[in-house]
Amino acid sequence: MKKKSNFFERFSNWATAATGSSAAFFIAIGTIVVWLITGPVFHYSDTWQLIINTGTTIVTFLMVFLIQKSQNKDSKAIHLKLNELLASHEGTSNRMVNIEDLTEEELDHLYKFYRQLSNLAEKENDLTKTHSIDAAEENQKRKSVARKPRPAAK
Repeated sequence: MKKKSNFFERFSNWATAATGSSAAFFIAIGTIVVWLITGPVFHYSDTWQLIINTGTTIVTFLMVFLIQKSQNKDSKAIHLKLNELLASHEGTSNRMVNIEDLTEEELDHLYKFYRQLSNLAEKENDLTKTHSIDAAEENQKRKSVARKPRPAAK
């Protein structure tokens, strides 16, 4: 399923791996050491300070985009893997697939629901007992039917 990737993606993958390496870290330290050593030569001038400030600003600016690209790709891959697990497991709710598209308020509502499920599971003291949104809805429907007022007997 490997597909040709565009230039930016290939470059981003390479740059992320390269800049996350030990060698890149030591190169950065070496650059700072060279800059510090050259301080007396340039009399610690404004230009000398401007060189390191400009260099680090440019590198930081570019790295933000590379890191974001890498995180977006990783996040998408993780979501797809989780979606596959949800879709393939019989006891899970398929409505949980792609919940990352929900609003913050909707996610907060789901979070509260799962906290309640967690509390229920803790009270049951049974780690093998599972709960899902669908199971909870079925339980709620069953309970609602059971709670309906019955007609008074004559």
